[in-house]
Amino acid sequence: MAIKLIKNPDERNDPPKPLLEHLLALRDMLVFAAVSWAIGVIVVGCVAPRIMDFLVRPAEAYRDLFQVTGVASSFDVWMSIAFWGGTILSFPAVVFAILRFVFPALTNKEKFVIVSGMTISTSLFVVGAFLAYAKTLGLVVSAFNQLGRWMHINQDIITLDTYIPLVIKMIVAFGLVFQVPLILFVLGCFGIVTSRGLREKRRISIVVSFVLAMVLTPPDPMSQIVMALPLCILYEAAIWAIWLKEKATFTGRKKS
Repeated sequence: MAIKLIKNPDERNDPPKPLLEHLLALRDMLVFAAVSWAIGVIVVGCVAPRIMDFLVRPAEAYRDLFQVTGVASSFDVWMSIAFWGGTILSFPAVVFAILRFVFPALTNKEKFVIVSGMTISTSLFVVGAFLAYAKTLGLVVSAFNQLGRWMHINQDIITLDTYIPLVIKMIVAFGLVFQVPLILFVLGCFGIVTSRGLREKRRISIVVSFVLAMVLTPPDPMSQIVMALPLCILYEAAIWAIWLKEKATFTGRKKS
């Protein structure tokens, strides 16, 4: 598909359509996206116990402490898992519906840029989510437990209706933060930022990375470091990517 899109970058495969057809296509897109999301929520809701076991696994050492305290707490946990899990499960279908609606108005070059950007964005989100799940959640629970012992607080219960939202927040926060290099690269492509400017603001970026980590993660040093360090590395990667893009652009202009 990528080769096909690059072959004729300025070609539009679909002729212009009247306004009514656009409105009908918009309606179909919204209905398809809504139905896909609803199906995703239902499917995830049916397997919510297995997903909950998966989310609890990073804190396996404290599994015996997980409980619910309210009458409706189990329902709140189920709703959180079904809503967020259904959203993630239906995301490809929703994106497909949006692209099917938007693509007829775009050139092949624009389609290629969007598909490439979404592929990179999804990959970065998955890396961030994996880092949060596999490397951070266990540290967070352990840090809070040790803090409780230091404060002479006997922590016999970890409520699931507070733990599950914490897990979701961590995964989403890491996934979104890992979009920063892609955003910087896009800004660099439009000339809004330059590799030189980003290098000059490297120290500020390090401070901002730790501030973001402090805001988006629980108040323990380990989870903040686990988020901030990869963010600093990705910032450097964005600088190199923008520099290569600037070099390629300069070389192309020089040859022409």
